[in-house]
Amino acid sequence: MGEAAADERGLAAGVEDEEETSPIEEVRLTVPPGDDPTLPVWTFRMWSIGLLSCALMSFLNQFFSYRTEPLIVTQITVQVASLPVGHFMARALPRRSFRAPALLGGGEWSLNPGPFNMKEHVLISIFANAGYAFGNGQAYAIMVVDIMRAFYYRSISFIAAWLLIITTQVLGYGWAGLMRKYVVEPAHMWWPGTLVQVSLFRALHEKEELPNGSRQISRSKFFLVALICSFAWYVVPGYLFPTLTSISWVCWVFSKSVTAQQLGSGMTGLGLGAFTLDWTAVSSFLFSPLISPFFATANIFIGFVLFVYIFTPIAYWGFDLYNAKTFPIFTSHLFMSNGTAYDITAIVNKQFELDLDAYNQLGRINLSIFFALAYGLGFATIASTITHVSLFYGKEIYHRFRASRKEKPDIHTKLMKKYDDIPRWWFYSLMALSLTVALILCTVLKHQVQLPWWGLLLACGMAFIFTLPISIITATTNQTPGLNIITEYAIGLIMPGYPIANVCFKVYGYMSMSQAVAFLSDFKLGHYMKIPPKSMFLVQCIGTIVAGTVNLGVAWWLLGSVKDICQDSLPPDSPWTCPGDRVFFDASVIWGLVGPRRIFGPQGNYAAINWFFLIGTAGPIVVYLFHKMFPNQKWIPLINLPVLIGATAMMPPATAVNYNSWLLIGTIFNFFVFRYRKKWWQRYNYILSAALDVGVVFMGVLLYFSLSMENRSIDWWGTAGEHCPLAKCPTAKGVDLGPDSVCPVF
Repeated sequence: MGEAAADERGLAAGVEDEEETSPIEEVRLTVPPGDDPTLPVWTFRMWSIGLLSCALMSFLNQFFSYRTEPLIVTQITVQVASLPVGHFMARALPRRSFRAPALLGGGEWSLNPGPFNMKEHVLISIFANAGYAFGNGQAYAIMVVDIMRAFYYRSISFIAAWLLIITTQVLGYGWAGLMRKYVVEPAHMWWPGTLVQVSLFRALHEKEELPNGSRQISRSKFFLVALICSFAWYVVPGYLFPTLTSISWVCWVFSKSVTAQQLGSGMTGLGLGAFTLDWTAVSSFLFSPLISPFFATANIFIGFVLFVYIFTPIAYWGFDLYNAKTFPIFTSHLFMSNGTAYDITAIVNKQFELDLDAYNQLGRINLSIFFALAYGLGFATIASTITHVSLFYGKEIYHRFRASRKEKPDIHTKLMKKYDDIPRWWFYSLMALSLTVALILCTVLKHQVQLPWWGLLLACGMAFIFTLPISIITATTNQTPGLNIITEYAIGLIMPGYPIANVCFKVYGYMSMSQAVAFLSDFKLGHYMKIPPKSMFLVQCIGTIVAGTVNLGVAWWLLGSVKDICQDSLPPDSPWTCPGDRVFFDASVIWGLVGPRRIFGPQGNYAAINWFFLIGTAGPIVVYLFHKMFPNQKWIPLINLPVLIGATAMMPPATAVNYNSWLLIGTIFNFFVFRYRKKWWQRYNYILSAALDVGVVFMGVLLYFSLSMENRSIDWWGTAGEHCPLAKCPTAKGVDLGPDSVCPVF
């Protein structure tokens, strides 16, 4: 009743003065132009569910990040799963009121102040989102700890690791506080991505009206049924029959053909015909395909096909580019010129720096053709994003930014004036504190992180400079250029030979900016949903610290308890292969230990890859010129080169079977179901996505604690991987990987 009345009051408030509505049509159609400031938000329910969701989400995302198919629990999953919990607590908790202490402001207080409302739900979702860590599923700096302990076999103290993680996560608050008035309050900074959240919140809280005799079930019942099915099924691919994770039937048919297995393997090849019956393989790297709009899915499909099935085969079999046949076709591992694995530990001295004599003796580092071209596409994606946004959105961004500085407040900004704003000194103090702690880390504990104090300041300077323009781009176009390659390239040129300094510079320069954009996006969501700003700030801040601490605790536990975690010596059925950490480690070697000059410069094999910067810059210019020459051709501006070029940005660690299955299911639900069963899609699509994630997560954790920790396993054909051992083999003549290798010598 309370929420229905609030909606009616909001509607009335919105139509009283149409001139005060938002100037953005999408916002007018999605965000209710009203508010009920009497709804309680600072409740026991919000704190208990929010803290539990944040801790649980952080634990699960960190736990699954080490597995071959890392399942990431998203904000939408918590958004859906927390709703029945909130309604249950609203029915079960006592409604008795208490007098709050004077230190807490006095007044009436209750464990159960009434029905579970949308504002509480929004804060719970934002609380949990701190454990999501801006799309990575974990605090990015955790990977620094992982590669030090699991790949370099070096130690780092718990306190140094904790300080590194917390400061990289919290520094973004300072940038967000400085930019908030430019990219949150103005109506023209509308943040398209937040409208999905607003739509889902409204769908979950609007009263369901089912006609008499309807055979439809409620969203909550559908969620429960789908969760049980997902939970029950995952025991099959997760324990009894792991081969179902990648059904590479081409390998089974051509069991002695290296070329066929390179083409057919879904895990270590191009995945031709490979598919999966494991939801983790579908949603592990690209997130759930059910929540990706079909336009994005179509662009990713085109980019994936072009790169994986056209460019890579031509480069490998057609031109033998960079001696491609000497190495596997698809891997992120590093090799010597004879095709054997590069012994990275042999070129690291006792001071954790590059041993030049050992490096010169072993020779240059070589990459698989897929990995080399993937870096080239990364270069092109960065350049094309800048050019594309400048040409196609530059005027719009400029005019909207100018309008945002002069425009009168819209209805949403006016409604937010009812709430006390966040004092600016809160942001400044937090930024000064986190920067001071980071400086202590880079001086007193420099031997553990390698990064000098001036490197920290340079990284923070880069993050500060890029935060405003990237926030504006995200707020108006929903595209967020990343700084990861730029930051590691820059410090690699300045400080070659220091792998940990390189990755620490990257996490301070890239992650603090990314966190700032994430915080600003959450602030805009709170702006649309009329959440008191101080509540937003405290929830974000506390959630970030809780999430980072839980991330580190889980990492410390698994790194110390799982034997040979992340190592190549693991048995084929072991799930602890750490695909993301492997790529992060290889990047630390390429950009930090060896340095870009010895890989992509005149001293390396891959100097020509730098031409991808020019290709990426020129590509959108060509598209733009064709658009101007043929303005009536409406399909030309739909060519989004940053999306096309960056379609396979997650490969590796993502594999072909991940993309195949993601594209197939995304097309089924967001094209066919959306077009021909739209009412079903509107009612159940997001609910199904969340239920599949939650069911798999619960069963995955149960399997680990009940079976894996007890070393209880089964051994049969269905637990021996995907049965494509030859996919990892080279095809060049005379390459001999030794007597222990299954690869033939051609």
